[in-house]
Amino acid sequence: MQGERFTAPTPPGTRLLHIGPHKTGTTALQAAFHEARDTLREHGVVYAGPGRQAKDPAVAIARKDPTAAEREPWEAFCREAAEAGDLRFFASSEFFATASADAARTAVQELAGEGGAGGEGGVHVVVTLRPLRKIMPSHWQQYVKHGLCESYETWLDAMLRKPPYEEPTPDFWHLQRHDELIERWAAAAGPENVTAVVVDEARPLWQFRVFEQLLDLPEEVLQPQESGGNSSLTQSEAELLLQLNRKLRERNWSTWRQGKVIREGVVPRLQSYEPAPNEPRITTPEWAETAVAEVAERVAAGIAASGVRVVGDLEALSRRPSTPVEPVTPREIPTEAATEAVLGGILASAALAAKASPPAPAPAPAPEVPEARGALEDRPVRNVPVKDLVRVVARRAVRRMRG
Repeated sequence: MQGERFTAPTPPGTRLLHIGPHKTGTTALQAAFHEARDTLREHGVVYAGPGRQAKDPAVAIARKDPTAAEREPWEAFCREAAEAGDLRFFASSEFFATASADAARTAVQELAGEGGAGGEGGVHVVVTLRPLRKIMPSHWQQYVKHGLCESYETWLDAMLRKPPYEEPTPDFWHLQRHDELIERWAAAAGPENVTAVVVDEARPLWQFRVFEQLLDLPEEVLQPQESGGNSSLTQSEAELLLQLNRKLRERNWSTWRQGKVIREGVVPRLQSYEPAPNEPRITTPEWAETAVAEVAERVAAGIAASGVRVVGDLEALSRRPSTPVEPVTPREIPTEAATEAVLGGILASAALAAKASPPAPAPAPAPEVPEARGALEDRPVRNVPVKDLVRVVARRAVRRMRG
């Protein structure tokens, strides 16, 4: 792959906007750009914003009828782009994909500024694409992390068999009908200013090389970074979260409170658990694989007819699996995974309770702990006997809350 050319660079002064969508390798790409931002500047590229991705500007421009305050992150983003002058300006956020056709048009016009972007370039939009059959299970579990209560097969049935395919997740096809997504942004920027990059699953670093070439960067400036905590769930982990979501819905928990406990407490702890290699993964039933392939063929045909530049193998988007995998129903949840989930929930609930309660008086000096009990509480959770687990986890939560 050394020295291989995939695409021509954009001109100096180009405002390159990577719009995702979700689940197309965006997290890894953004981490690599964020880590290399100083080196990028040395080669004439400004990576937008202070963080890993330009989420706040993307959310702001995608809003319907935003207030002046809500628009401010986008206004600041456009000012930063203008200050880049003749340098290439690159921004990435999958939340740009949530924009309507009108919002996309506004984004392109305002990012270009009066008289267009600096230098020779204008606004160029990049869309990264993965096969829909890979996105479906990945996106479903992301919904589960955010509170979805429907099983994978129930959700697939709704998305593939029940027009208008909007419940229970109305944003899914707005993001993942890639032909329609590209059509919206091609109408805003012009098809000649849109590049679709089909991710090569067999070569994880391939899309890094493509973006380096789009920005006229030396090869290997972009390097993979450690995971940002967005890893896939096993079947048993997903089932555990589903059951928790359903129980909390029965108890009428608010979306905000559930998000604090599940998304910010349980999920991060659960993802610190390392599953065994043989633990069943989320798999798509054969009937759904067939339905997804039919949609993917229409999507690929629409992209081919759109007039945008395509980098990569467009046929890969609709390629069917050679050997269908039968879904496996988990019969048990590993104790260590359940323990991490319980600990995450306890800690998040304790933190919420501490914020809602008045400051507690200073605790009295703790009595001496007998050696046996101290030794038990200092053990890793996986080494604590099940009969002592709840007591030990609760005490740890209280200790953390106090100090």
